[in-house]
Amino acid sequence: MKSFIDLRSDTVTKPTPAMRKAMAEAEVGDDVYGEDPTVNALQEKLAKLLGKEASIFAASGTMANQLAIKAHTQPGDELIMEATSHPYNFEGGAIAAISGVQVYCLHGVRGILDPSQIETAIRPADHHYAVTRLVCIENTHNRGAGSIYPLKTMEEIYKIAKARGLMVHLDGARLFNASVATGIKPHEYARFADSVSVCISKGLGCPVGSLVAGSREFVDRIHRFRKMIGGGMRQVGILAAAGIYALDHHVDRLKEDHDNAKRLATGLKEIRGITVNPDHVETNIIIFGVAGTGMTSPAVRDAMKNEGVLMNALPGNEIRLVTHLDVSRDDIDKSLAAFRKVIR
Repeated sequence: MKSFIDLRSDTVTKPTPAMRKAMAEAEVGDDVYGEDPTVNALQEKLAKLLGKEASIFAASGTMANQLAIKAHTQPGDELIMEATSHPYNFEGGAIAAISGVQVYCLHGVRGILDPSQIETAIRPADHHYAVTRLVCIENTHNRGAGSIYPLKTMEEIYKIAKARGLMVHLDGARLFNASVATGIKPHEYARFADSVSVCISKGLGCPVGSLVAGSREFVDRIHRFRKMIGGGMRQVGILAAAGIYALDHHVDRLKEDHDNAKRLATGLKEIRGITVNPDHVETNIIIFGVAGTGMTSPAVRDAMKNEGVLMNALPGNEIRLVTHLDVSRDDIDKSLAAFRKVIR
């Protein structure tokens, strides 16, 4: 089987031998009865890291976000989010199907909204309009090429939301990337959200899982909805053990991914026809244009696959690359050599 350098996403990471050992040795019980000690330990650990009362394990980031949205809203409500946000674009229409709410999309700069936009988007108290109930923000922002929400901006958005009686959900799938890049602790970001989802199967390298954190009452409400959609698992401690291991061993090393992404972006900038700004690479995601090469993004993707490098083509002749724990500095240099060969 051919070996590839896989830059499609940080979801492709495989558990390390030490993580597999932790999983194999995990103490387990029936989580539906609340009796799995390992998942209970993970939930307590994550809640403490985020400064929240409680958290709950979910099968995926999509499930985590959608449970949070459902728990915050009722059918007919409206939520505000940036137009390229993950829950709106890449979660299968679940906002409409599961929660029955509509979305007021705003256009930010690389996914980041200005607080004044939130203020303007909140509906007046008029029966002609949907009831604005929730604001969702994403940190880091996937389609913003891993852009980091400034803490001050999050604070201002939160203050506006609270003044108008709204809730705030933070899609923090890659929140630990933001924390490592800025030195701002996860609980500082989480202060300015009523609920926070965090993915452990991306940069942290676990095989499965996300968690949602918030107040004890909120998490209990999510627990009910998780059961409703079939998300109650049994001996889930085998997966939770991977999460505990990752939080203990894989957070600080995210800096390596950020450094590799910056190195990759800097090298790409030197290739004629590629449009990329290395200064926009704040974490582990690079989005760049290839229109100037005379090739389409699918053509570049396919040619690079032949050279042993996997990546995702985006609309608008763009490519997305994501670095992660299974990509080394040597892999970055090999990928750049492949790009130089393909784009002559």
